[in-house]
This record gives sequence, C-alpha cells and structure tokens, in this order.
Amino acid sequence: MTERYMLIGCEIMHREICLCAALSKNIIDLEFLDKGLHDIGEKAMSEALQQEIDNVNTEKYSAVLLCYGLCNYGVKGLHSSIPIIIPRAHDCITLFLGSKERYRDYFDNNPGTFFRTSGWLERVDFGIEGEENVMSKLGIAPDTDYSEFGEENAEYLREILGDWTSNYKKQTFIDTGIRDTTIYEEQVADDSQANGLEYERVKGNIRLIQELMDGNWDSNDFLVVPPGNEIIASHDENIICCKKRERR
Repeated sequence: MTERYMLIGCEIMHREICLCAALSKNIIDLEFLDKGLHDIGEKAMSEALQQEIDNVNTEKYSAVLLCYGLCNYGVKGLHSSIPIIIPRAHDCITLFLGSKERYRDYFDNNPGTFFRTSGWLERVDFGIEGEENVMSKLGIAPDTDYSEFGEENAEYLREILGDWTSNYKKQTFIDTGIRDTTIYEEQVADDSQANGLEYERVKGNIRLIQELMDGNWDSNDFLVVPPGNEIIASHDENIICCKKRERR
C-alpha cells in the first residue's frame, strides 16, 4: 500500500534524500532546512523543527519523517498529532554510514576524526538569518577581540578557536555513491595534507534514509513516536526514545 509522508531533513543530505524519495514506493514530499540549524543551540533548533512539524497538513500525510539524528539534542521535545519517525542516530554521520553500530565502531577506532561528504562541501553555511550561532552567543565569534582576557589568555583563545584542526587528527570523506565525488575527495585529501591530518575515504551506505521513506521501520534502527508523545534522549545504545507529553 502506498503511503504519503512529509519528510523534514537537513540540506546536508539533499542529494541522498532526493534519490531515495525518487526510488521509494511511497509518495514523499520534502522540506529541507539549513544546515546552520545545528549551530544555533538546542532550544532554537528544537523550536525551528517544531514549527516545521506544526506546519504539516496532518490530514494529508500518514506520518512525519525526520531525517535527523539526536544532533546535539536538537530533536528533544518534538511531537505531532500524527506519528513521527526518526532514525536512531547520534547525527547525520550515522545516516551516511548506514547504522549506529558502524558509526560507533568507526568512532571508537578512529578518535579525533572530522567527517566530510559532498553535501558538507556543496552546502556552504552562511548562517541562518536573524539567528546567532553558539560561538557568537558565547562572545567568541571569529572576529572577537580577546585582549580583555589578558595577553596570554588572548593568544591561547586565538590559537584554539582559530585553528579547528587542533582538535582533530584525521579527516574522513564518506562517499555515499550517488555521484562522482573525485573532485571532493581530492579537495579533502589536499586539505588534510596541508593541515597535517591523516586522510581516509570510506564507502557510505544510505540504507537508513531509504528505509525511512519506504516504511521499513525496524525498532533497532528507528523510533516511532506516537501522537501524544515527544522525543527524548535515552542515554543508551538506542540513542533516543519517547515519553508522554505533559499537559501544558
């Protein structure tokens, strides 16, 4: 039976989501949100996502599909009068690798890794209009004058905040296989070499995105949030769960 779903997803996965929607047996309408949503804080991100969910025509669609992970708790509290289905994922890297288990295995064996995909390189982040990102809210935007903290502290802050590579040892490009990514792989490899980082290319797997749209919601991979419930973090291997919403 063909169902009609509204999918709300991050623009980082634009190519992958569009491909899976075209291949799905179901009718999938799409709404993409700016990747800068991750940078405005948990509360603001949750409010923005909830607004999109509230705009969904609940008589037209059988469910809302969220193509997001826990994403720094930005999906906490989300709810709808129709079911919400969301992958059990820490962030979009799980969706690019194909499972939370593969993500955990790679993360454990490759600490200090910064991930790249074609979507990360194509979708330049100019920020969300009218919103400050987390760094600017803390008063540590790139153009901040740190002299008020003293010369030694100012130098330290400039060094740490101005050089993101200091927190990483490796860059990994995930090839999801939907287009020729040679130019992007070369770009990341060159950038890694220039910054003294290791480089690796790994083969991605977008099965979670496809199964989300096809309605194959195995409980190990997906959380189905019934009406009257909201998403919360589970703080275990399931990553997310749901609870009854309190009357407000």
